[in-house]
Amino acid sequence: MNFRINFPHLLLPHLLSTIAMFSLASCNIQTLTNNTQRTASQAPIAAALPVKPKPEIKEAKLIAVGDIMMHDTQTRSGYNPKQKTYNFDGFFTAVKPILATGDWVAGNLETPLAGEAVGGYTGYPLFNAPPQLADAAKKAGFNILTTANNHALDRGERGVIKTIENLRDRQIAVTGTAGSKAESDRILIVKKNHIHLAMLAYTYGTNGIPIPQGKDYLVDLINEKNIIKDITKARNKGADIIAISLHFGDEYQRQPNSQQKQLVENLLKAGADIILGSHTHVVQPYKIFKFPGKNGKTRKAVAIYSMGNFISGQSKPYTDLGVIFQVNIRKKFPEKTAEITDVKTHPTWVHRYNSNNKLNYRVLPLAKTVAEKKDPLLASSQYPVLKRYLNEMNEHLNSLNKSQ
Repeated sequence: MNFRINFPHLLLPHLLSTIAMFSLASCNIQTLTNNTQRTASQAPIAAALPVKPKPEIKEAKLIAVGDIMMHDTQTRSGYNPKQKTYNFDGFFTAVKPILATGDWVAGNLETPLAGEAVGGYTGYPLFNAPPQLADAAKKAGFNILTTANNHALDRGERGVIKTIENLRDRQIAVTGTAGSKAESDRILIVKKNHIHLAMLAYTYGTNGIPIPQGKDYLVDLINEKNIIKDITKARNKGADIIAISLHFGDEYQRQPNSQQKQLVENLLKAGADIILGSHTHVVQPYKIFKFPGKNGKTRKAVAIYSMGNFISGQSKPYTDLGVIFQVNIRKKFPEKTAEITDVKTHPTWVHRYNSNNKLNYRVLPLAKTVAEKKDPLLASSQYPVLKRYLNEMNEHLNSLNKSQ
């Protein structure tokens, strides 16, 4: 007997039902997983707190001196007849350690460096010195020389331009004279330790020598309105501190006149921070000013009415005395605010002495010279005199501040 059991038709519904259940479960698990992942990815992230800049202080030092002159006797002192060369390094050897502490070291170059072909090397009244004077200044630490003074045009336009070239060839920045209108419009801003210093320079005149017509840019003359415009321009270009060299005042007068005082006060109120006076050939005192600043704070400014002669061949009373003027500057970060923190003075004396059958010159720091009393070129009898000079100079320099 043949019989056949045929049951697939009976099991198929159950099988399909089971498969459907497994499929549904699988789908639900996948959906749950996807939902869980999406929820995690959409979870809010905690906002990062802004990192406060770390407070920091940067400092820099401006050192300035007065008139760097070159009379005939000075030029001869640096001449080597055998080699037919000039060398004036000895002028500044004794004060180089002080100058070397400055980040900016400035002086008023009161002579053209036009080259021997432009009228020869001469002293007063129409100066022209060998460019080796710039070599000596560079070696001593000078990196800025102002050229706006009454002798700027002693060798005419050619002398102005050649002087600028000789200084820039030695990487010495120049301000106060220019070879073109575009050059004159630029503001000298020098940067050290993240502090931007603007240096401007102006003179009362050019000893009656007319500036060539249409070339007023050659020498910057004192004009209060124009200077204030330059102060604004310097600030807009990012200057933290603005220093202005003013060649003004009455020659050989040890106190500033009323015009000097008024101009200085007006320029400081307009935003200048430091005034560096020259021209009188004798030292005039300095004064510290305080003006209302931002956020109710006081803004400090300083002016020295004349730094006297740094080196010259002059022999009138007090013309052999000068001063190295030092201004310390501090800038705070992240505020980016700059301020004058300290002012110091280093009185100097021009020593004339005979050597190699000629008169020689050098600048001595009075405090160090008097304290050590061991200079081989000085007689013991000279030290009491130099000590008196030092005491008188210190008293004189601070006289205006004591009267405040």
